[in-house]
Amino acid sequence: MTYRLIASCIIFFIVLVNINFLNAQNSLTKADVLERMTLANDYFMNKWPDPAVNIVTDKSRPSNIWTRATYYEGLMSMYRIDPKDIYYNYAVKWAESHNWEPAYGGTTTRNADDQACGQTYIELYQIDKQPNRIEQVKTVVDRMINSSKIDDWWWIDALHMAMPVFAKLGAVYHDTSYFNRMYDMFMFTKTRQGDQGLYNNKDHLWWRDKDFDPPHTSPDGEDTYWSRGNGWVFAALARVLDVMPADAPHRNEYITTFKNMAEALIAVQRKDGFWNVSLHDSTEYGGKETSGTALFTFSLAWGVNNGLLTDSIYKNAAIKGWEGMVNDALHENGFLGYVQGTGKQPSDGQPVTYDKAPNFEDYGLGAFLLAGSEIYKLVGGTTDISSEKATGNLAIPTTATLNPAFPNPFNPQTTINYLLNKNGNVVLSVFNLKGQKIKTLVNQYQTRGDYSVLFDAYNLASGAYIIRLNVDGFTQSSKVILLR
Repeated sequence: MTYRLIASCIIFFIVLVNINFLNAQNSLTKADVLERMTLANDYFMNKWPDPAVNIVTDKSRPSNIWTRATYYEGLMSMYRIDPKDIYYNYAVKWAESHNWEPAYGGTTTRNADDQACGQTYIELYQIDKQPNRIEQVKTVVDRMINSSKIDDWWWIDALHMAMPVFAKLGAVYHDTSYFNRMYDMFMFTKTRQGDQGLYNNKDHLWWRDKDFDPPHTSPDGEDTYWSRGNGWVFAALARVLDVMPADAPHRNEYITTFKNMAEALIAVQRKDGFWNVSLHDSTEYGGKETSGTALFTFSLAWGVNNGLLTDSIYKNAAIKGWEGMVNDALHENGFLGYVQGTGKQPSDGQPVTYDKAPNFEDYGLGAFLLAGSEIYKLVGGTTDISSEKATGNLAIPTTATLNPAFPNPFNPQTTINYLLNKNGNVVLSVFNLKGQKIKTLVNQYQTRGDYSVLFDAYNLASGAYIIRLNVDGFTQSSKVILLR
């Protein structure tokens, strides 16, 4: 019996099972979903109170690498349905601690992993349009667009890390060059990387990189389709389609691939809602795995919420995935079990168990929060802020208010006024237009109330300067002009 025939039988069985599943899904509420998301996120934020601290496992790494960047994708999605100041401030403090730079710094990296943090930088820019939030990630991508090289995404994880950065920049600047280059690079990975591309047009799934395309097979003679790797691609398509305008070029290519993957994936979902580490061979380190399951759950729910997946089988599969994770993987303290550690294949990070902590906990949680944000909408929740899409118009939290300086323009002194709506650690600084800090005016803990600070620029040259107020990660900026 061929695998495709087996898959067809499985889909028929899923339909029968889902008839009995309808009653169970009706009991899931948006309050339940948000409660589980909050539990998992609180565990992580309590464990990492300072988002700037390096991640130390086998070695020390900066906290804006791809694993942590994936967490912030999830946190920003959670912020859209539950807009708490603490989430926004946590993300801003993280980004500021890295000067809004790609991982490992610099603006010449072509590595998708280094660029993943740019997804959150751009979203934070859309909330508060400070140019320094987006300038460096834009420079990185512009350098790639201005070259002829299109083979950078040689492993499928890269599609999730970098494609949404290109798509978000295209949406922000209304510039189709970002969409066109993204398409060229995506199609190289899909159809040319390795022998004949990393996508199998028959099974509608992806090999992680060229090491796994034919003639490689799993122990049982199947193709090795790594769960989280395919999750990265499936989620990348959802996040790209979420921000691309309806008339953006090549959108139909992504929709077709997304729908084909959805059909292939529900055929291999486990009865408990999870997906195995190896999608087509349960003998190759089979067993439930949370990070891939969360990415599949997110993407299926997003597809339903956005009208791309209209059959109820997809909605049922998404809810079953969510309930599997919260019932079997989520601990009472918020720790997530069954998360496979970093790697590239089913054998890495084994064993994957309920109690074992992976070498990095952040990307599994990020995927879980992405999934929860879409499941929340799927069961009747709506966003509590003005826009669900990453198109701006989001409210800036009101932790503090930086009022216009007076006088402005000035020479050589001006008074800066600000209002604190709560107690906090306050840093008031002056920057030049290159983003270089010129002077720190305040750096202390202050209680709520109105404050006035004199800025004396007697030793500075004429020109424009940026006043930036930071209160526990929440920031606001204004421009002043010194005239000599």
